[in-house]
Amino acid sequence: MLSLIDDFKPWIVASFSQKITIAIALNTILLGVAWVAPKKLLTPAGYLHAWFLGVLIWGTLGWQGYLVVMFYFLVGSFVTKIGMAQKEAEGIAEKRSGARGPENVWGSALIGALCAVGAGIFSSNIFPLSSSLSSLPSLFLIGYVASFSTKLSDTCASEIGKAYGQRTFLITTLQPVPRGTEGAVSLEGTLAGLVASAALAVVGFGVGLISGLDIAWCILAAFIATNIESVIGATLQSKYDWLTNELVNVLNTLIGAIAAILLAFFWLNLSS
Repeated sequence: MLSLIDDFKPWIVASFSQKITIAIALNTILLGVAWVAPKKLLTPAGYLHAWFLGVLIWGTLGWQGYLVVMFYFLVGSFVTKIGMAQKEAEGIAEKRSGARGPENVWGSALIGALCAVGAGIFSSNIFPLSSSLSSLPSLFLIGYVASFSTKLSDTCASEIGKAYGQRTFLITTLQPVPRGTEGAVSLEGTLAGLVASAALAVVGFGVGLISGLDIAWCILAAFIATNIESVIGATLQSKYDWLTNELVNVLNTLIGAIAAILLAFFWLNLSS
């Protein structure tokens, strides 16, 4: 784990102004292309907030972290469009035909952004770490990847379940319920969620943010968090107006990040 952060450190400690300049230029170009593209994946305000998120991620984690969030965004947007006509007819489609707004951007990415900032700060020389805390930057990177692995798992499980789920059950009672019911799960959606979490974790490993073993922690954490989110949806979400989908997404990714960090931390201490 520590060797990964050592390899990654040159990107983190590189000239901050240089990274921000690259981030602003790249995200402005992508924003311009997306703005004129016929297919809108985000609302106008959503694009502006995504621009800020992209600058923040590139500024803290470089292209490696940026690739992870882009993978989540593109795959998540794609699966949301699957079976859209059918889901709209059944009244279970995402609002605005799947176009994400600012609330969706930060509901999905707030925890990942905080982990990225944590990794960037503690990998620099701003706060020198003692030997007992030397694994902290790596744990933040695991939390970063796990948060997006969790959110992609949740998105794919939900959207594939809505489109292709043959039998859906309420997670708390295992009683059959219509597709799209809050807290409903299906075999098709669950399998899609597992594949999605594994795919994003592999991307995180491929760009050097996490180790091979950390892939397992991300998948397990995503599975735990996604099922806890289903329980929240089945038991609490309909009772409290303030418990919006976006807030539940924040809780979902927070649980995923914390679970992966704790799994990695305990394994590191057991194996040392």
